[in-house]
Amino acid sequence: MAISRIGVVGCGLMGSGIVETCARCGYDVIVREVNQELLDRGLARIKGSMAKGVEKGKLTAGEMDAAWARIRGTCALEELQASDLVIEAVTENMAEKKAIFSTLDRLCPAHTVIASNTSSMCITEMAAATKRPDKVLGMHFFNPVPIMPLLELVRTIQTSDDTLQVARDVGASLHKTIVVAKDTPGFIVNLLLVPYLLGAVRALENNLASREDIDTAMKLGLNHPMGPLTLLDFIGVDTAYYIANVMYDEFKEPQYAAPPLLKRMVLAGHLGRKTGKGFYDYK
Repeated sequence: MAISRIGVVGCGLMGSGIVETCARCGYDVIVREVNQELLDRGLARIKGSMAKGVEKGKLTAGEMDAAWARIRGTCALEELQASDLVIEAVTENMAEKKAIFSTLDRLCPAHTVIASNTSSMCITEMAAATKRPDKVLGMHFFNPVPIMPLLELVRTIQTSDDTLQVARDVGASLHKTIVVAKDTPGFIVNLLLVPYLLGAVRALENNLASREDIDTAMKLGLNHPMGPLTLLDFIGVDTAYYIANVMYDEFKEPQYAAPPLLKRMVLAGHLGRKTGKGFYDYK
């Protein structure tokens, strides 16, 4: 099935990146936010990101204008009903996601594929809120979406071969490298990444070394672009805490249990770059 119209639910950091990437690659995109203020903020983020791309020579002004003309915003979920593919990118709350999937299932035609950008949550549970579980899968992008080359596709035991192929084709058209994972918490990347990040927090919590030395050791020792504590600030301390809890609830294994320091940072609002303070101070 050829995809020409893509709907995106959510225009936050991830949703706006997905919208920009799809529009730059030739798709007509309609993005929905819950209110006009959040929608305006998300659309401004998209325009600002593309403007930076023009400054850096990643795209021309004409390409930016053409991509911008393919984007439309709305506050009504009903306006996504003509989409061939809808990608949900809202907050990591299963009840909210299931409500969106149920509504999309009722609104959209039978051919529409419904995907979630979740980084860790159960796709099968979202699919159960629809009458088309064979047309549901995970499409997990990475931040910043226009730059990061990976797309993690998540296949449930009900996802059809045709649905997976549609997602593969879309991912290839977005110039992403595709990996396919089973529907298990964390999929591939977070299954392996989260214990590493939590281990770094425990090392700091136990005064093994300073935050700077922990980050420097992992950057230079493993040739990583950033250390684990810097990465946690970039991802969002609250996001990492939430993912860890989802994975621990499923596996009940100690390596997925969030350290007390992580919980206390979330309670204090020290969430990383987005709040100006996390393991480091960005103010």
